[in-house]
Amino acid sequence: MSSTLLEVTRGAHEDVERLERLIVKDLQNETSTGKDRLYQSHRVRNNIDTIISTTEKLIEIYEDKDNARKDEIAALGGQTATGTNVFSAFYDRLKEIREYHRKHPAARVVDSNEEYEALLKEEPVIEFSGEEALGRYLDLHELFNQYINSKFGSKIEYSAYLDVFSQPHNIPWKLKSTRQYREYMENLLEYLIYFFQRTEPLQDLERIFSKVEAEFEEQWADGQVQGWQKEGQENEDDNAQHTMIDLDYYSTVEELVELGPEKLKEALAALGVKTGGTVQQRAERLFLTKHTPLEKLDRKHFAKGSRKPEQNGPTAVPQDSLKDVALMEAKMRKLCDLLSKTVEQTKENVVKKQALTYEEMEQEREEEETQVDTESDDEDQQIYNPLKLPMGWDGKPIPYWLYKLHGLGQEFKCEICGNYSYWGRRAFERHFKEWRHQHGMRCLGIPNTKNFNEITNIQEAQELWEKIRERQGLNKWRPDLEEEYEDKEGNIYNKKTYTDLQRQGLI
Repeated sequence: MSSTLLEVTRGAHEDVERLERLIVKDLQNETSTGKDRLYQSHRVRNNIDTIISTTEKLIEIYEDKDNARKDEIAALGGQTATGTNVFSAFYDRLKEIREYHRKHPAARVVDSNEEYEALLKEEPVIEFSGEEALGRYLDLHELFNQYINSKFGSKIEYSAYLDVFSQPHNIPWKLKSTRQYREYMENLLEYLIYFFQRTEPLQDLERIFSKVEAEFEEQWADGQVQGWQKEGQENEDDNAQHTMIDLDYYSTVEELVELGPEKLKEALAALGVKTGGTVQQRAERLFLTKHTPLEKLDRKHFAKGSRKPEQNGPTAVPQDSLKDVALMEAKMRKLCDLLSKTVEQTKENVVKKQALTYEEMEQEREEEETQVDTESDDEDQQIYNPLKLPMGWDGKPIPYWLYKLHGLGQEFKCEICGNYSYWGRRAFERHFKEWRHQHGMRCLGIPNTKNFNEITNIQEAQELWEKIRERQGLNKWRPDLEEEYEDKEGNIYNKKTYTDLQRQGLI
């Protein structure tokens, strides 16, 4: 029954309207967890994609390139080859409907509302690695390995790489012109785009990038792209030009000899010609390039590792390629700005995991999973808590007497933990063994021992560490002064005196 083109058009319009109402209904539902918000965003994104594809089909139907829609409308109006006959067209249509119901007497009307309502409970399949934890953290380990094993990178830890990867302007532009850096930047941008599409499916990434490209074109034309300023490139070009010698000012080889061997060597190296030999040979070789183009010089004059100028041309990095790399950097920085909160959470998670054992990490992961599973709609209800008491294990405020007993109204600040506040004496005493305090002590270069318990000030901790080191220095075993040696006559010396006398031949 829905085989006609007009029926397909009507059904497509109905599907679009149903999906629009479904999106509104889905967005009106408030989500309590990050997992539910992620699923909701992907459901809405899938419905929007379906609307777009259905609308494109409708546009093709309305364009009517094969005149099928026009012919069907004319047939409904009774227009035939012999003329217009409305009644015959009406009865033919009625006959088709009766014939259909005669062949399918048990056919029932399908309520499409039930099918669309089921979409509200759907949980889309989203691919996240274990390290990403459903989009809460970034997983840049592969890119980190690529960075530290490259010429433009450096041997740093993963936590330090999370601070550096969004700052490509600190890398010299000469290293950026390599194929290795281009591949690294392509992989980094590809991962960030893929991660952003999974965590923020409702964001219009094409529109964001179009703005970035427009701003980039203006900055590139002015030479103000961060990390690609023309000043740095011009300085490099000037240095290369200084090594060149203007041969028009020299008429004989003897005049070139007066420049000295070093300057001649630099000029020959800049041309890719051999730099060895005496000063006379270098001057003759350089003077030869005055009247003979480099392309016509014999191969024996060039260094083994160099190529002729016509072969050097294609290997030079074109300006358009550098511009593409700079554009990728601009897009990457924009994505880092949009994902700044996720990057910070990733840094905190990495630092936290460094202070935990494997058993503690597994226990924490299990607690997070059970916490997500036990969250329910009861949390959405407003809880009466005028005294702003802490929440207990059941999600309700703890009794006031318990609040006073543990002194939870008392605030303790720790400067070593970054001025973090701990409420209650018990939480304050326990925090000295936790990851945040351990990381702060590690940054100060001080071991986190019992001697430093109850110390929260950085200056006090450093002063105590100096005293401990001095005390350890006084009580330390010094073999040069305290180890005893005896000679043949029974005289006793310390190790230092004994070895000195023995060297002099007095013993």
